[in-house]
Order: sequence, then C-alpha cells, then structure tokens
Amino acid sequence: MEKSIVFFDIDGTLLNEEKKIPASTKRAVQLLQEKGIHTVIATGRVPNMFYWIQKELNIDSYVSMNGQYVVFEGKEIYSNPIDPNMLQSLSTMTAKKGHALAFCSHLDYKVSQSNHPYIEEGFDSLMMPYPEVDEKYYTHSPIYQGHLYCNPQDAQVYFDQFPDFSFVKWDSNAYDILPNGASKAVGILKMLEILDIEKENSFAFGDGLNDLEMLKMVGTGVAMGNAVPEAKAAADVITTSSSQDGILNGLIQVGLLEKDLASA
Repeated sequence: MEKSIVFFDIDGTLLNEEKKIPASTKRAVQLLQEKGIHTVIATGRVPNMFYWIQKELNIDSYVSMNGQYVVFEGKEIYSNPIDPNMLQSLSTMTAKKGHALAFCSHLDYKVSQSNHPYIEEGFDSLMMPYPEVDEKYYTHSPIYQGHLYCNPQDAQVYFDQFPDFSFVKWDSNAYDILPNGASKAVGILKMLEILDIEKENSFAFGDGLNDLEMLKMVGTGVAMGNAVPEAKAAADVITTSSSQDGILNGLIQVGLLEKDLASA
C-alpha cells in the first residue's frame, strides 16, 4: 500500500471558533494514525503556539510559519530565515509611521511595541495573550516570518516599498510577512521529498488565504465549510465547518476513513 499523508491547518480547521479541538477531530486524527497515515500540522503559527495541539493529537511533524520552518518527527528538515537587513529596513519604516511588527523565530515570537491596538486585536482573535516586546529580536534570533500591524489603507506603501516580501492578510489589520515564493506548499514539498510520498497521495485541509497554495498543490485539497471563498475555489472538496465535524466528514469524503469505522 502506498504511503499517504494529511496536512492540517490550525485556526478554523483543527480548531473551532472557540479555539478548541472538537472530539470528532481527535477521533479522526487517531484513526488516521492507526492506519499508518502520516498526520502533519501546516500552519502560519510559531511552534510554541501549538505545542498543546501537538500533544492532544499526538502529532510531532509540522510545517510552521507558512512553510518557513519544517519538522518531521521532531527533527528539523527545512528552514528559510529572513535577511536581518531587510527586517531592519522594515522595522525603521514601521517605527516612523507608528505601525508595529512581530518577529517569529522557531522558538518564540516578540513584538516591536507594547499596547498596540492592532497587535492586541490580532492576538485576541487567536485567544492568546499579548506577546513580549523586543524590538530588536531579529538581531539575535533567526526570524522566519514577520507580522505587520497596520490598517489596510496604510498597507500598500509596504507592498510597494518591499517587493521582495509577500504580505498575506490574516486579521483585519494584520499581515504575515514572508519572502516571495514562501508558502505552506513549499514546506509540504520538502516533506514529501524526504518521505518519498507521491503528490497524489497527499491531502490538505484549510480555510484561509494562507492555505491557497497548499490546497492547490497537494493531490486533494479540502476546504472547510467556514473557509474564505478563495480557499473553497482552490480546493477539490468542500467539507462541513470546523465546528460541524468538518475534519471527520472531509476524511470520509476523500476516502481516507470509512463512515462505519469513524462512527464506532
């Protein structure tokens, strides 16, 4: 039997709107693992933001920070740090304009300002506390992803000034900052190469704008019922929402789980 692998986004996919893992999702992931199917987290988050999810689901492989840092069974297999000089230029510009940044390493994440309303808004949406402040974090830690916090009207100037970066919106006033060409799909391809798994035997579940490349690249992309329209258009299959057994139903739809077994 050929090896298969399934990649799961976190927010709006593994987690419901209450930022909890539904019981049906835990059951579905366990069933995949019992069948010998690789289960992998694929997220924009920093690893220490989802350790608790790894523990609950018994998953020790992940594509983090939108493909910038990839780990298989606890071992780093790919990393792509951002040039600190580029981060210095970005930091100088945001400081002048009153905007804010977050810097994401493989160990932690820090922000450039305290009490910034857009940072608070973004982390509130994740149901997470305000991060520690270290405006020079990029000078003493490898940074794989940044966040830009500004309103959409002000964001265009950064798009124009930094053409080597891509900016992917993830909250009303928050953008992931990545090197051009970086995406979850890049990290997934690295893992498929290491594991010698054919692309047609790869599956991915997602709901957001940072999932588009992933959903298009894998053999079968599954969009959650709560996904943005762009993700649904990019996917091969649309399942129910993350709060309505979307992972379990999607795995049954694509034939990885049997309905009778899943409901047992």
